[in-house]
Amino acid sequence: MSEQPSSTRGAATYRRVIDAATQEFAQYGIAGARIERIITAARTNKAQLYGYFGNKEQLFDTIFFASLERITNVVPIDVEDVADWAVHLYNEYLARPDLIRLATWARLERRPIGHLVAEHERYDDHKLRAIAEAQDAGRIRQGDPFDVMAMIIAMSMAWSPVSNVYAATAAEPPHVHDQRRALLRDCVRRAVAPK
Repeated sequence: MSEQPSSTRGAATYRRVIDAATQEFAQYGIAGARIERIITAARTNKAQLYGYFGNKEQLFDTIFFASLERITNVVPIDVEDVADWAVHLYNEYLARPDLIRLATWARLERRPIGHLVAEHERYDDHKLRAIAEAQDAGRIRQGDPFDVMAMIIAMSMAWSPVSNVYAATAAEPPHVHDQRRALLRDCVRRAVAPK
């Protein structure tokens, strides 16, 4: 995808482009994002941006896949307590609403049906194996592991920036988030409890 620079100065420019482009794509999507705004915010030029990333589509890919990797690494699945995993996802959406917005733009502009990413780019294989093993051990209800995972993730996104009901922000009072976390934890526990 992208070629990261080896010099300290080049690495700083690369990071500024990533940060500026993340905000641009999160706000405007792929079609609405403008390279001119990105290079202005990143204090660079088109030649340098294209040298690192190739084109706007490849820049989006770099950012999008990094966001998937971040969620996977920052909020690893815990099949011993998938309700707690859902709460950690909720927390991450509060802290980094841009990550969920990037996934939404990818869904709207690239893959309106089926999996969000191509089979060879998926980041959920280890999650599916973990859910299947927990099902085999009788700790999680039976069913397609992907459907179980999708349901848990959807529940964690109930108040995310892509909610069609209400988008929460980190600026809301802590007790409001605590109430939502408690509700989410209880609902997920009930939903995945073995029958």
